[in-house]
Amino acid sequence: MVYKPGLESDADKLRRRNRELSILNAIAEALNREVDLDQSLRTALAQVAELFGLRTGWIFLFPDEGGAPYLAAAQELPPALAEDSCALMEGGCACLDAYRHGGLDNRERVSVITCSRLEELTSGTDGLRYHASIPLYAQKKRLGVLNVASPETRWWELSADDLRLLHTVGDLLSIAIERTRLYARSTELGIIKERNRLAREIHDTLAQGLTAVTLKLETADALLEAESHPARVRQVVQEALALTQANLEEARRSVLDLRAAPLEGRNLPNALAALAQTWTAQTQRPVSFAAPSGIRPLPVRLEVGLYRIAQEALTNIARHAEANQVNIELAATPTEIRLTIEDDGQGFDPTDVPPGRYGLIGLNERARLLGGSLHLKSYPGAGTRIEVTIPLN
Repeated sequence: MVYKPGLESDADKLRRRNRELSILNAIAEALNREVDLDQSLRTALAQVAELFGLRTGWIFLFPDEGGAPYLAAAQELPPALAEDSCALMEGGCACLDAYRHGGLDNRERVSVITCSRLEELTSGTDGLRYHASIPLYAQKKRLGVLNVASPETRWWELSADDLRLLHTVGDLLSIAIERTRLYARSTELGIIKERNRLAREIHDTLAQGLTAVTLKLETADALLEAESHPARVRQVVQEALALTQANLEEARRSVLDLRAAPLEGRNLPNALAALAQTWTAQTQRPVSFAAPSGIRPLPVRLEVGLYRIAQEALTNIARHAEANQVNIELAATPTEIRLTIEDDGQGFDPTDVPPGRYGLIGLNERARLLGGSLHLKSYPGAGTRIEVTIPLN
């Protein structure tokens, strides 16, 4: 129902204010818990209906990528619309036309519109003819319109506080819509990045390994045709089996990398120290790790990204460097974090990298995605030094 301020006692006003604040808080809490857009919209409509004593509401949204609006959520539609919800999107629409031309933007009054969809229906509307329309914006970006209606309500009797409250609900809903869309985009972007990383890793490891196995088996086949000594054929077959086993272990490692949380609840220095110990145990090559005490906690995105850079660099060293010693150092200043990985291996000419080597490309991409830069120093026979610097804003 709608309250008439002149008929309220001070106690009634206080109770109403407390109730409104309580439900607004409930709306904010409910929306803050949701990362699913559909659930956020349903939650908001249910709470708005309770707050204003309404029964019916619906939300039009514009697609994030642009295009025609669509019916995103509805609450207790009258029978004529519930039986055919497509009717809400047929023909012209007064509220959406007003929204497009800025006619809903006055926060001092709610826009009460004769619903062009309801007025054309002779039955099944439960007496609905008008609805209040609240515009939804993210900054100046148009998101959509929240419509609420009730047959008992005369919208022009709403108080200034009621109007302000409706627009506050619209602001909360707009924030929730934009947040869930940003979350969906970031999730999709993360999936794409991980797919690209897997593609590079598969090409640089499994594909090359299987090519090597194929060459070995072709050699064995040629030796058999030439009736070579069995010991020679057996040696080539055993080499193919060894390569196959190595590729199987690499495939298992990639799957485990996907399943396990990179830091496993540790901070970055502890996770890097554990990575160094594990790599030493697996390769029998010593890795030293150094980091000053008191490095401030970093955003999870940066910690995971730097950990993955160190992990990928060690993988490249194991495959190509033939190093006897590896040093990892983590350093920080108030303005940047720096990760250095250095080995005493065979090195290479950075201007003459063999085609198909995606390891360095992956390292550069990871550093760039973190907002930082990667500097590489290497000479044939003189080892390799990689330094990744990430600014801290």
